[in-house]
Amino acid sequence: MKLYKLLFLALITGNLFGIAPLSAQMDFENWHHESQESAFPTGIRSAEWYSENANSKGKKIIVAVMDSGVDINHPDLKDNIWINTDEIPGNKVDDDKNGYIDDINGWNFIGAPGGGSVLHESLELTREYAIERKKWEGVKVGKLSKKERKAYDAYLEKKKLVESKRENAEQQIEEVKQTETIVMNALLAAKEFLQGDTISIEKLEASQDENIQIASRIIRNVTDQGIEVESIDWLIEIAGEQFKEQIEANNKILDYSYNPEFDSRVIVGDRYTDFDNRNYGNNDVLGEFSYHGTHVSGIIGAKRNNDLGMNGIADEVEIMAIKVVPDGDERDKDVANGIRYAVDNGALVINMSFGKGYSPEKFLVDEAVKYAAKHDVLLVLGAGNEGDDIDADPKYPSDTYAKKPFLGPKGAPNLLSVGAVGPEGGEAAVAEFSNYGKKGVDVFAPGVFIYSTTPDSTYDYASGTSMAAPVVSGVAVLIRSRYPDLSAKQVKEIIMDSSRPLPSTVTQPGTFDKVSPKELSISGGVVDVVSAMKLASGTKGKAKKKDRIVADGSAPTPAKA
Repeated sequence: MKLYKLLFLALITGNLFGIAPLSAQMDFENWHHESQESAFPTGIRSAEWYSENANSKGKKIIVAVMDSGVDINHPDLKDNIWINTDEIPGNKVDDDKNGYIDDINGWNFIGAPGGGSVLHESLELTREYAIERKKWEGVKVGKLSKKERKAYDAYLEKKKLVESKRENAEQQIEEVKQTETIVMNALLAAKEFLQGDTISIEKLEASQDENIQIASRIIRNVTDQGIEVESIDWLIEIAGEQFKEQIEANNKILDYSYNPEFDSRVIVGDRYTDFDNRNYGNNDVLGEFSYHGTHVSGIIGAKRNNDLGMNGIADEVEIMAIKVVPDGDERDKDVANGIRYAVDNGALVINMSFGKGYSPEKFLVDEAVKYAAKHDVLLVLGAGNEGDDIDADPKYPSDTYAKKPFLGPKGAPNLLSVGAVGPEGGEAAVAEFSNYGKKGVDVFAPGVFIYSTTPDSTYDYASGTSMAAPVVSGVAVLIRSRYPDLSAKQVKEIIMDSSRPLPSTVTQPGTFDKVSPKELSISGGVVDVVSAMKLASGTKGKAKKKDRIVADGSAPTPAKA
């Protein structure tokens, strides 16, 4: 969504929290590349590194973007898209015998056999509630054992959450409609009053009509933030669009996110509970919902110095598109199979800018993470955007394995969890939305108003730990490109150990409390390219020969499942 639209909506509803003036955004296109001496003290110093290492060359590294899809034809991405040269395009034959037909640029694990993809999806909480409702509806509570009662109480909590979300959405729709009536009546009254004249706030304020008075306050709020109001008609159009979007967002909650009757999986056509089945979906890595994945991809590997919109962090990179994220919560089976596909097809870094609050098949994801570790693949994960302490309120995926003996050690040494910082630095450095954790978050990276590629040859700003994770993935690709003997575990340690310390006290997300950054992450710092590359240069590699990039820069021989 365009920034001026976000700002306008906040202004007309009286909520400016977390929204910066549009005029400030115009300077942000490259802020995350800058150094601490610039106007943006939380930048990662990638511009400085490239300036000082203009002649540096590395090996091509495949990074898998597990996300909502990627616009592989975007002019700033198309030269850096992975191509499966062992597959013959369009012949409908699995030429490389990897189980996926015509997987030229990656795979879509939420695709339909005949084409198309899952677009809308419910949340995992809702899916869990729908399954458990069949078991617990009509049960005689007094006859339950202590163990059963505990499970029943957990079900009731899920039921309460789902039903409260639905009730809130219904209430929000009514409130938006009421606000829409007030605002639109006011703007239409102002239009009639002005009779085509140039907008004059003073003239509007002088009117005794209540609607025109409201219109004058709306227009003054907008102009006070540096937004030029082109005309009353323009204002009416933008307001109408925003109210429509708000109503649609709440209807989506009712129809999909918190609708226990909705089942998206019929599109894919697999039997979801058949966890041994890894060969489903299709080769359409774009789909209808690719904004997020395209934005993430640009942050990592948009073509550098090509006189187009922006520069990615990594130069020697091939982006493998793996579609697993719908408009809703991803499913564990798809995530696990996406990780395995990336590993088997040569990716050395996997970006995972997604997450959820429940993970019923976590063991599948854990096994895939261990599979990636076995083959020396680094996974980079966005910590999430709820402003929560994920040590106390875990989000998934996570680097802590489920309590099953066969999964081995407690934590994944190849998974890096990333929180977000904004451009302003100081005590306000950590983004107010970012999840944090003294044990659960490893490092912070820029994730506020990041400018990157979006579908159909466009660019836009977006914020979230979804943007912070690919910043770190880009750095990881840069390290592995220049120092291919370093293992995934070493790259993780280098990024953390070389991070630039945040101020001694920062504001804890979701609160006004001032805390040590060490209370918010393990490293307490922001990723720093210059320091990371220097540390990498002096680190002796430990990657196994079979897992290293080979001398000509091609991918290693794919691992076998």
